[in-house]
Amino acid sequence: MATVHTSGSREPMVRIEGLRKSFGNLEVLRDINLDVMPGQVVTIIGASGSGKSTLLRCINLLETPDAGHVWFHGADLAADHVDVNRLREKIGMVFQGFNLFNNMNVLDNCTLAPVTLKKMKKDEAERVAMERLADVGLADFARANVANLSGGQKQRVAIARALCMQPDLMLFDEPTSALDPEIVGEVLEVMRRLAADGMTMVVVTHEMSFAKTVSDRVVFMDKGVIAEEGTPAEIFGAPKHARTREFLARYLED
Repeated sequence: MATVHTSGSREPMVRIEGLRKSFGNLEVLRDINLDVMPGQVVTIIGASGSGKSTLLRCINLLETPDAGHVWFHGADLAADHVDVNRLREKIGMVFQGFNLFNNMNVLDNCTLAPVTLKKMKKDEAERVAMERLADVGLADFARANVANLSGGQKQRVAIARALCMQPDLMLFDEPTSALDPEIVGEVLEVMRRLAADGMTMVVVTHEMSFAKTVSDRVVFMDKGVIAEEGTPAEIFGAPKHARTREFLARYLED
């Protein structure tokens, strides 16, 4: 797996304060406050429509907040003078639907951003890409057409592609929800190894076993607010709020 450099600082890598977001008359996020420390894995759980994905997309300004602040490495992403594109280079994102370029092979998908955005030389970009593809078990597929890959392979390529930018933070938006159940494990295993290597991660997921065993903190969202957050032991072992207990009931029974 890629070498991950985590800061010894006790300052949050991400700090969210007073975040609000609406789409028309629908208020999707209401006064969200959240810190993500370097090296932490924070999982966000909750019912569909609770605002999880919108919160994730606000962290790298794929959605523009209506109010509040998102700081990344101490820089307010909403400030006029901040070079958002430069900061975004340090934030990798993996989407539910892969978002790969189907007209390119695997290697070209992985080298495009480093060459065009970071001005990396093509041979250096390919060297890094091959290392990251090896990390996710797909070095032998470097020249394969993306369209011919399975869903699990595509998602592992998407993770490798994000890692090629050498990010400080990885965002995962329900990365396994579009996959067949039998191949979910191969993607979660890559994510587990990333977490073990110290990558700072924010993960929106319905995979409760992953949230329970890999997270440092679990955030439960309900109707646009953070209803409860804590360690996996606190959230899964002794949830305080009735809504959290109701949501987790089926998982706790298992």
